[in-house]
Amino acid sequence: MDRLWAPWRIKYIKTSTRDSQTLAKKCIFCLAAKKAKKNYVVLKTKHSIALLNIFPYNNGHLMVAPARHIKDISLLKEEEALDLFRALNSAKKLLDKTLKPQGYNIGANISEVAGAGIAGHLHIHLVPRWKGDTNFMPVLTNTKILSQSLEELYRQLKNA
Repeated sequence: MDRLWAPWRIKYIKTSTRDSQTLAKKCIFCLAAKKAKKNYVVLKTKHSIALLNIFPYNNGHLMVAPARHIKDISLLKEEEALDLFRALNSAKKLLDKTLKPQGYNIGANISEVAGAGIAGHLHIHLVPRWKGDTNFMPVLTNTKILSQSLEELYRQLKNA
């Protein structure tokens, strides 16, 4: 396998190996709820936020999370659950308007065992998809190409 130099990932790697108490203090979703612009928050409601994933699977990959630091769907209050899914729908409409994807992958990984990179704070991934958005690069070189910078996409979504 070829190597792609990505020094910006070391911060993520070091953060993910810390204990859960330290992670709660530096939770990306809690920080984003407080400092929206610095953390690529494109949508904020009374109980939820939607932000760009800085390690996206595809262009426009958003994460929608409750503003309150909770780790499981069962811990959501009724008004938080409704607000979370309304925020998810609003985020999808925002992507529909700006990027015009042909489909979506939507899902939540609940717990580290299920693949959650940030297991302490519930979040839903919203990944836009287009026919042909996969090509030979991931198959032959294990490399994904993203065609738009986070800054450009953030401006585009905020202006929509």
